[in-house]
Amino acid sequence: MHNLTAITALGSSVPSVDTVDGATLCENAELALASVHARIGHETACRAALADLLDGRVPDVGKVILRDPEAAFWTGPDQWMVGAPYETHEDLDAQLKARFGASASITEQSDAWACFDLQGAKMERVMELLCPINIRAMQTGDVQRTSLHHLGCFVIRRDPSDWVRILGPRASAGSLHHAIVTAMRSTV
Repeated sequence: MHNLTAITALGSSVPSVDTVDGATLCENAELALASVHARIGHETACRAALADLLDGRVPDVGKVILRDPEAAFWTGPDQWMVGAPYETHEDLDAQLKARFGASASITEQSDAWACFDLQGAKMERVMELLCPINIRAMQTGDVQRTSLHHLGCFVIRRDPSDWVRILGPRASAGSLHHAIVTAMRSTV
């Protein structure tokens, strides 16, 4: 039998935490993710299943539904990303497949994305250095797809107002982390 050890996107056994004068970056290794894509002809049933999961709401363009334990955000027409705590949703894709049935194609995404939570009074200044979005105009529950250090990323404005979640390609987690920490140091 194999003796495997789980590692984070940055290759460690514990998530990375970096604090630089008014900003803290935490690698979040506890997020299960799955994409939901409505199948042609089943869009209404897919939306109904998603609304049932999210207390009657479906994320609209540029929006995220922040619900405990699940959250979901819009990624494209009739497409969403659903997230939940990994500890209780390790099999999130299977849970969603059972709920959505033939109305949607569900794909496990946990190992495709690295998740970083950036918090602190200087969060907006850091984000302004990193990507071309108007972070100051974003409200809690807004999400934008953007280029961050030449990587396609999602930026989610969380609550409280000094907190954003950044999802970027796991294969480039080291580059993404380096870019964020460099921007944090540049605001000192």
